[in-house]
Amino acid sequence: MRIATWNVNSITARLPRLLAWLENTGTDVLCIQETKCTAEQFPYEQLRELGYEAAVHCTGRWNGVALLSKVGLDDVVTGLPGGPDYDGAQEPRAISATCGPARVWSVYVPNGREVDHAHYAYKLHWFEALKTAVAEDAAGARPFAVLGDYNVAPTDDDVWDPEVFVGATHVTPAERAALAALREAGLSDVVPRPLKYDQPYTYWDYRQLAFPKNKGMRIDLVYGNAPFAKAVSDAYVDREERKGKGASDHAPVVVDLDLDLDMEA
Repeated sequence: MRIATWNVNSITARLPRLLAWLENTGTDVLCIQETKCTAEQFPYEQLRELGYEAAVHCTGRWNGVALLSKVGLDDVVTGLPGGPDYDGAQEPRAISATCGPARVWSVYVPNGREVDHAHYAYKLHWFEALKTAVAEDAAGARPFAVLGDYNVAPTDDDVWDPEVFVGATHVTPAERAALAALREAGLSDVVPRPLKYDQPYTYWDYRQLAFPKNKGMRIDLVYGNAPFAKAVSDAYVDREERKGKGASDHAPVVVDLDLDLDMEA
């Protein structure tokens, strides 16, 4: 079973690349973030032609999440149960479903913007709600994972130059503590291997030639429970998909699992 996560930075802008990537990789389940479309604009038909069911949670602004599956899409939950509001509404940042033998979440954690911004406090509250929401599945016997753009680099090794990020979001002690608390719920970090260079960065800014200079960050993460982690046979960052015209600023993270797709969830 192959599961992946990818912040596509607009599914409309990235659709030709997304369809080609799905066809070439044989991915069974894809967690998507930053759809930047409404549910009505989502490309259900094009994905259906490739054999994918889709569950989406998006409203057309800069966020939005989705799950694509070739192996079933059951018990879909849209939104983060108990999650905080921002500007009077809960943003579309989480969706979960049972896909074959595994339960998966696609999450787009709030950016946080600046440390003294209200969005930063919202981010930390969002993490608290996420930990509560996933605790039961994380401790369960069924393979379970929370995949997505976490907007946090777990360690200094996960950014190209820690000195550049001093005082900025994505690397603060409070954000990293929120990740540690999530792991304490029964999840572990499935660290992918890089296809080039030493660090498995997943995001490179469009500006200042960050990608060719490999000035990246590892912020797209796969947090799995013990049965999920035990089944992992490989994990890698598909850095090739960050190359070329029209690429997202994030690369897909791909996880291969030794799981029976016919197994009852």
